[in-house]
Amino acid sequence: MPELPEVEVVCQGLRPHLTGRKIVQIRHSGMDLRTRIPIAEMFRHILSRTVVDVARRAKYLIITVDNGARLLIHLGMTGRLGFFPFEVPAVRHDHLSLLLDNDLDLRLNDSRRFGAIHVFSGEEAAALDQTFFKATGPEPLGEGFSAQYLIDKAAGKKQPIKTFLMTTTTVAGIGNIYANEILFAARIRPARSVATLSPAAWRRIVQHTRLVLQQAIDCGGSTISDFLNAERKSGYFQVHFKVYDRQGEPCPTCGRPIEKVQIGGRASYFCSKCQK
Repeated sequence: MPELPEVEVVCQGLRPHLTGRKIVQIRHSGMDLRTRIPIAEMFRHILSRTVVDVARRAKYLIITVDNGARLLIHLGMTGRLGFFPFEVPAVRHDHLSLLLDNDLDLRLNDSRRFGAIHVFSGEEAAALDQTFFKATGPEPLGEGFSAQYLIDKAAGKKQPIKTFLMTTTTVAGIGNIYANEILFAARIRPARSVATLSPAAWRRIVQHTRLVLQQAIDCGGSTISDFLNAERKSGYFQVHFKVYDRQGEPCPTCGRPIEKVQIGGRASYFCSKCQK
């Protein structure tokens, strides 16, 4: 599943090609994704409107048009967005197409159909932070993400730190891949209880969350199986993985074999010597 870096890379790739363009046609496959594709609402709120902004919140892409309406796209497990000349035929699993006034099609392809699309009017869009994103935690690259914030959020909890970081209400956009890499960089075991962490440990978590996520964005994200950016190119942060999916391989710091355990039903990788 695309995590924050992958969605940010797609966002940055879409922005220069979408901003200032009018949406002149909307087509869809007639099939639902994880939720119903709101075609009627799209016709009402974004058709014949000009894109003024492309942004990201958590793992959602947000396309804003000139009447204030917003189109939110979640890529799910296998969603891909790309630009194609209008005359290029649609392929299997293309579920949504936005034709722009320069004859380029923005197409959403989603083979497993776990993605989601939402449309909000200008009035609804103005209140998204208090409605749709009300329970979503702060952006990990933003000012609201700090050691003190995490300390306060973890108060009274005993859950594993990895589970805590992957909880959307704690922080936005951190999934399994980056939780593993962040905790290795911070030298903290993924199963360790949040109740045992010192202020210094929380500061390391914040520091390395920012570093790991920014490095991943700079590398174009991670391509494990499906991810491609808006130009249909793979990311390469996976070549920098220190622990994720490296069970039995030597730790890059000490050489001890990387171990794998299940935490919260998710594969978790760590070095038993370097992470405490």
